[in-house]
Amino acid sequence: QVRLMESEGGSVQAGGSLRLSCAASTSLLSLHSLGWYRQRPGQQRELVATITDYDNFKYADTVKGRFTISTDTAKNTWYLQMNSLKPEDTAIYYCWGGGISFYWGQGTQVTVSS
Repeated sequence: QVRLMESEGGSVQAGGSLRLSCAASTSLLSLHSLGWYRQRPGQQRELVATITDYDNFKYADTVKGRFTISTDTAKNTWYLQMNSLKPEDTAIYYCWGGGISFYWGQGTQVTVSS
């Protein structure tokens, strides 16, 4: 069974930065896709950033140029670096990995104030 453990989110002011991490109990090489989703109140979970087949990076248009996904295979961990945060980035963020099955982190709250 694969377990994903997210770091804590936090509260920041608009324009600030925050980094999230997701540590997997398996090698990242066993995950064909991994990344981050977020969910705002009353909305469906949406893709934020993902890596597919190890080197195909995709970002939601709303975060392009501000968010960066990266991996550290030695630590079985991936990250979401969030810069220039906006109030509309406020959401619960979930890390996700897909291999044979789908795996989700527990979710972490990110709050951006004006």
